[in-house]
Amino acid sequence: MKSSNNKKHLLTGNEAAAEAAILAGCRHYYGYPITPQNELINHMAIRMPQVGGTFLQAESEIAAVYMAYGGAAAGARVMTSSSGPGISLMQEGISYLAGSELPCVIVNVQRGGPGLGDISPSQADYFQAVKGGGHGDYHNIVLAPASVQEIADLVYDAFDLADRYRNPVMLLGDAQLGQMMEPVEFRKTPRTHQAVKRWALTGAEGRARNIVKSFYPVKGELEAFNIRLQRKYRAIEQEEVRYEEVNTQGAEIILVAYGTCARICKEAIRRASGTGLQIGLLRPITLWPFPKEPLRRLAKKARAFCVVEMSAGQMVEDVRLAVLDRCPVHFYGRMGGGVPSSREILKKVLNILAPEGTLELEIPEIPTELGKGLYFSTIP
Repeated sequence: MKSSNNKKHLLTGNEAAAEAAILAGCRHYYGYPITPQNELINHMAIRMPQVGGTFLQAESEIAAVYMAYGGAAAGARVMTSSSGPGISLMQEGISYLAGSELPCVIVNVQRGGPGLGDISPSQADYFQAVKGGGHGDYHNIVLAPASVQEIADLVYDAFDLADRYRNPVMLLGDAQLGQMMEPVEFRKTPRTHQAVKRWALTGAEGRARNIVKSFYPVKGELEAFNIRLQRKYRAIEQEEVRYEEVNTQGAEIILVAYGTCARICKEAIRRASGTGLQIGLLRPITLWPFPKEPLRRLAKKARAFCVVEMSAGQMVEDVRLAVLDRCPVHFYGRMGGGVPSSREILKKVLNILAPEGTLELEIPEIPTELGKGLYFSTIP
């Protein structure tokens, strides 16, 4: 296919990510197959030769991330992708990318874990993505799409963010988003020429040599470098926070969710329409930098938050840190491939509003869930 900004395409999220990367000027992709992101690597294998790019299936995820490191050091727009165990194997290389200030886009289509787990949707890689994952004091910029269209838009943006801050950018999706099909438009302008990267390793004939490294053996140099990195991260926190608010004005309960769970929370809000329940949603689009200030603002008015995740509770920790006991923070999660339903979420909202069961609501029946979720709360 050829991406076009005046035509809709029916694509999986994985295919949309690959095509958006090409539109953004990526001509170097290195990866290794793993479900549930194989549609992405397959699409790149077909399309990269068509656009004069380089596709290489590496011998491992470790090799793939270091090939991306080499391409980024030479000034190219590069991309790799994986899932679960593969992203774990890449962590050393991602730390090296951050430590060398190299721009790179990494797509993680999350699967169930820990260990080999399964190929079902999960959001249990949140800590790994937003807290670093590798060694050292570094951050990835982490983007969390909630639709195939948003995958396309955010992958395109990811390359610009990576170049702007000379930093790895991770797109954190999941198996459901990666493999579902939705109409998508490629609405961005094709990047046919990139800005000159004067720091890149392109040969030093006629100019001073450039050095790309993350090794600072002289006493004091590494600390000075880390201080500079932290200044960069503070600038990113000031400039790049993205989020969406739904129905938060006057809401008693604010749901907090990203990706697939945010879509389900929106359905819960729709199902509660007309019942008298005042439910809103704050959806982080950047998981790092995290939207702390919007949460603090909402904490002044809301009765409580309920964080919904496909995990045992990871993003909920960042919500608690942002809210700082201004109001209660509850959590509802499904694990190991379990996906919460809108009905389950509404039941938890009722439990928050009336723990003793004094409040009832007629919720239309839905198919029986396969499992039970994990639910707990923190009350200041």
